[in-house]
Amino acid sequence: MPRMGRGRPFLGCVLLIGTTLAAAAQQPAGAKLALDVARKECLAKRGLRLTVGPEAIRSIDLTGDGRTDYIVNYDHVTCERRPEIFCGTGGCPLVIVVALPNGRFREVFRQQVLVHEVEPGSGARTIRFRLHGTYCGKTGPEPCFRHRQISARPFRFRQP
Repeated sequence: MPRMGRGRPFLGCVLLIGTTLAAAAQQPAGAKLALDVARKECLAKRGLRLTVGPEAIRSIDLTGDGRTDYIVNYDHVTCERRPEIFCGTGGCPLVIVVALPNGRFREVFRQQVLVHEVEPGSGARTIRFRLHGTYCGKTGPEPCFRHRQISARPFRFRQP
């Protein structure tokens, strides 16, 4: 009876890794910067593969300088077989990456967020964040809203 080739499982692994690397290469440089942290975390969890849904990356000029910036919403990012790895009762990480004049990118925000909304307008955009209640000195389920105009300067919301 003919035996199955031993190289087939290895070939499958090579194809899976190649597909994952190809998907990462297709991500814009600013979004890739934000997702590299998640990719490393998935690999650290027994070599799991990062899955990025189409809604995870939003391209938008947030600083009003005419360059494309990125919002990466981890609500649509998972490790295979571990969908709960990034999100919890305080929301999911939201990462904002802005384009700099020299063609590079800077991560200006990375924090758990329940909901975010880019407010309408032109120029530097303002984002309305809904955070866990403890960021406003409340309990977890009580609403807590913060607004922030986006620039190339990093920021973070702190609990009182």
